[in-house]
Amino acid sequence: MATLVLDNGAYTAKIGYSLEKVSVIPNCQFRSKNSRLKTFTANQLDEIKDPSGLFYILPFQKGYLVNWDVQRKVWDHLFGKEMFKVDFADTSIIITEPYFNFTSIQESMNEILFEEYQFQSALRINGGSLSAHHCFHSKPSELCCLVVDSGFSFTHIAPYCRSKKLNHGIRRINVGGKLLTNHLKEIISYRQLHVMDETHVINQVKEDVCYVSQQFYKDMEIAQLRGEDNDLMRDYVLPDFSAIKKGFCKPREEMVFSGKYKTGEQILRLVNERFAVPETLFHPSDIGIQEMGIPEAIVDSVQSLPEEMQPHLYQNIVLTGGNMLFPGFRERLEAELRSLVPAHLPVSVLLPPNPVCHAWEGGKLLAHSPDFDEMVVTREEYEENGHCVCEDKFDI
Repeated sequence: MATLVLDNGAYTAKIGYSLEKVSVIPNCQFRSKNSRLKTFTANQLDEIKDPSGLFYILPFQKGYLVNWDVQRKVWDHLFGKEMFKVDFADTSIIITEPYFNFTSIQESMNEILFEEYQFQSALRINGGSLSAHHCFHSKPSELCCLVVDSGFSFTHIAPYCRSKKLNHGIRRINVGGKLLTNHLKEIISYRQLHVMDETHVINQVKEDVCYVSQQFYKDMEIAQLRGEDNDLMRDYVLPDFSAIKKGFCKPREEMVFSGKYKTGEQILRLVNERFAVPETLFHPSDIGIQEMGIPEAIVDSVQSLPEEMQPHLYQNIVLTGGNMLFPGFRERLEAELRSLVPAHLPVSVLLPPNPVCHAWEGGKLLAHSPDFDEMVVTREEYEENGHCVCEDKFDI
């Protein structure tokens, strides 16, 4: 039987059969300013000729799946002829869901997977549990790991011991990629150019130019310098969707420090925004969110667990999710933890080669593990026992 692994994120769906490669596809629908009546689904985004003023219709709100109509349309597209041509009668599915998901959402998911799509068997599991499985599979001698998963809606810190998650140690911070993009939109709109409707473009700006500062106050001093002395300044060329399809950073040697560009390109000049926006992950209070940053939340999580586990957790911290792609994130987190953790305990922070698909890779490994058949719920079991069999089997 084929196994389809679907890491169903709030921003992108990571999907693929367990014997094939992963595809990363937008988990939403779009409408463009020019064709308001037509709705584009998932990877049909590439068909939109002018994505300015792109309007996102998301199935997730605050990290939870609430718009089933949109999610069904995305899944129909993914499972259908254009994409994966799923033969439901001969396919098992591993699908992710957030920590502490609502029972009503879990039951709706069971019904859709078994009754509408009629998968042969299914496993609902947290993305962090798949990342932990990946970790224990690659390093069987490890007893514990701490998964830091920072995605679109929020950031979770989840401790695992021998593949079992320790619920009372899980911490959630309400800061994710969506909040960072919105914050950057507000800063640019206030300082330079009204971009509040340009989520798609500004998200690309964030991914292209933002980084995590190693010395925040020192970088702030450099950011105040004028002209060529300011080596943090970057000029970003915005797309016009005719000649320039995708925005890009101007090379340093082509930047004009006094006067204007003669090319007619629309330019955003970015200085302290580059590091002040990702800084929110470390200090949410900077923008009025009264919560711990990631380093404090990690320490708080580990200290809530038995003392003998703590050294093992600190030396096996695994970073997953799109926000881990900011340059400098791993180094900064390791440095901050080093100053917070007792000196005799080693601290090791691991950044996988592809943190976005790390959970999916864990699902792929799980699909081939000897215990997999005992973890899933088959359609027969579901038809016989209903939702209670899923509650018993899935460790959510």
